[in-house]
Amino acid sequence: MSAGTSAAIIGAGSWGTALAIVLAPRFEHIRLWAHETDLVEHMFSTRINDVFLPGFSLPLNVDPTADLSYALESAGIVVGVMPSRFARPLYREMLPHLGIEMRFVSATKGLEQGTLLRMSEVARAVIGQKFEPRVAVLSGPTFAREVARGEPTAVVIASPDRELAESIQREFSGPTFRLYANDDPVGVELGAALKNIIAIGAGICDGLGLGSNSMAALITRGLAEITRLAIALGGRPKTLAGLAGLGDLVLTCNGALSRNRTVGIELAKGRTLTDIVGSMTMIAEGVETTAAACDLARKCGVDMPITLQMDAILRGRTSPRAAIRELMERALKTE
Repeated sequence: MSAGTSAAIIGAGSWGTALAIVLAPRFEHIRLWAHETDLVEHMFSTRINDVFLPGFSLPLNVDPTADLSYALESAGIVVGVMPSRFARPLYREMLPHLGIEMRFVSATKGLEQGTLLRMSEVARAVIGQKFEPRVAVLSGPTFAREVARGEPTAVVIASPDRELAESIQREFSGPTFRLYANDDPVGVELGAALKNIIAIGAGICDGLGLGSNSMAALITRGLAEITRLAIALGGRPKTLAGLAGLGDLVLTCNGALSRNRTVGIELAKGRTLTDIVGSMTMIAEGVETTAAACDLARKCGVDMPITLQMDAILRGRTSPRAAIRELMERALKTE
């Protein structure tokens, strides 16, 4: 246990709630913040997040709250698990309650629309108005329900500040939750954000009834274009071959619990994106990340054909079958 310490988890979706459950034995006290007051009241009385992670009880040292000031009070570690679209406004709202002694862990997978910033960059940009924050990134192949069930899970904690990454590694690691330290947050965050786009494509393949050949090709070539963009922005190929790259990509493309894969399956059935998103309780980050990834690829001069086709599908400019045909009929290349 991280004796004498407390943590604040900002965001009580499925992943934030699962983190609260798996990290509870490691801290004396965890405050789990949610925007929805009724959800907080329900969690407080029943000890269960019925909306985002039903079936799992919150440990007694996890304190649900809708008060940011209270959530951050005395927190040694602040874990950001909010949807990417809410990251900047939430960090701004948190700013008056943040102190230089705090350490920050960004566990949100996505890119900010417009700025094209990674989530740790958003945190630094906002918190940096007050002081220079110490920020690490947490990512890897994780389905929240499996983490909450206590199934063995391995993830990456990344920061150029080695001491920070290793301290979080020691404090978060437990019998079922193993962290690997890494000093390449660029590669880790881009792998985390961009795999959701490829997972939409995987769902489309599944929804169209395509087999293992198509899925293997999609995952392999998807990883290739994710790696190209990561390298262009300073990431390392080795990172993308690890848990936060290949590991997360394989899980999200093949796992039945993947929200982004589900979006692809429904698109292949002919449902509109508006209808699909409107029927989902939780956010599929790949839907918004795709447009940002295309802008980032153009900015860096990186070829990302799968991502471009996913963007065309999401915008209604092409059909799933036409997109696959376009990918297969591209000019022939070497690997």
